[in-house]
Amino acid sequence: MKRKLFSVALSLVLAGGVLAGCGSKENSSGASPAASASAGAANDLAGKKIALVMQFNTGTFSSQYVEGVKEQVEKLGGKVTVFVADTDLAKMSSNLDAAVNQKFDGILIDHGTAEALEAGVKKALDKKIPVVSFDSILSVPGVTSLEQGDQKMAEATLEQLAKDAGGKGNIVKIWVAGFAPMERRQLAYQAFQKKYPDIKEVAAFGTAQDPALDSQTQMEAILKKYPNKGDITAVWTAWDEFAKGASRAIQQAGRTEIKVYGIDLSDEDLQMLQDPKSPWVASSAVDPKDIGRVQVRYLYQKLHGDQTPDKVVLDPVYVSRDQLPKDKQVNTAQLSEYVKGWGGSQQGYTDWLKAAEKK
Repeated sequence: MKRKLFSVALSLVLAGGVLAGCGSKENSSGASPAASASAGAANDLAGKKIALVMQFNTGTFSSQYVEGVKEQVEKLGGKVTVFVADTDLAKMSSNLDAAVNQKFDGILIDHGTAEALEAGVKKALDKKIPVVSFDSILSVPGVTSLEQGDQKMAEATLEQLAKDAGGKGNIVKIWVAGFAPMERRQLAYQAFQKKYPDIKEVAAFGTAQDPALDSQTQMEAILKKYPNKGDITAVWTAWDEFAKGASRAIQQAGRTEIKVYGIDLSDEDLQMLQDPKSPWVASSAVDPKDIGRVQVRYLYQKLHGDQTPDKVVLDPVYVSRDQLPKDKQVNTAQLSEYVKGWGGSQQGYTDWLKAAEKK
């Protein structure tokens, strides 16, 4: 009898030890059960297929935006496929349908219009595919829409133009309708015109097709129409591709008394901005790589089951030649050393996202 009781007691002790051992192994990281569950959910997000549906992929700003998207997705163990419509909205709509039909895990949208995208977006949501858009006029429930502070960007460059011009002069506007960010920037321009009636618009143009080349060609024609120094005070451009073309035409014509003010900024733009012979003197922008990174973070929040806002506004930064070093060239990755608020945005980050990146 004693031997039997001893055997039972020994069995209980051994069983308790095994259970305790298993428990200590599960909690060896020191993580709480909630943290472990969140980490497990984050691990489930590895290997996701993400579609990036773009209206256009023009210039270095767009290419750096795509780099930001890919960098953030790859950090989270996923893979990006890019669909580019070359400004053809019908093709963009078709590309969106293709992304849905190919059963991508999540969809990112860059530009586009509600008319072209709404039906495809609703189809994606019906199939439980989350969608996050950038600079698209979309108001579909369940979609998080990112935009830059477009009016703020336009106001910053226009106010500096007015200050440099002494509140009077003749200007050229380069802008194109039909794009959400352009339309928002145009609102700031209209307010600027009312505020500064002595600043006259003598010419306006712009196209999304070959924008840098077209802007250069059209600016060359305008310079011939206004050949004298003082005929044109400044050029305001609503997109960096426009600023590139206008700046090249002005510089080649030797008319660098004309100043150019832009919106958006890439590495190529920054080189032009730093050139003392370039008429391009200032721009207002958000780091294009940051835009891509932030957009991906909100998509992964949706994949994780988190609640996300309907609208996210990215804060722009004003960058002028005066802020930049004169003894060396810098790129957008180094710009934060000279311009406060540039790059390194933490928008859209969560603790579990940061933990998922480390894994």
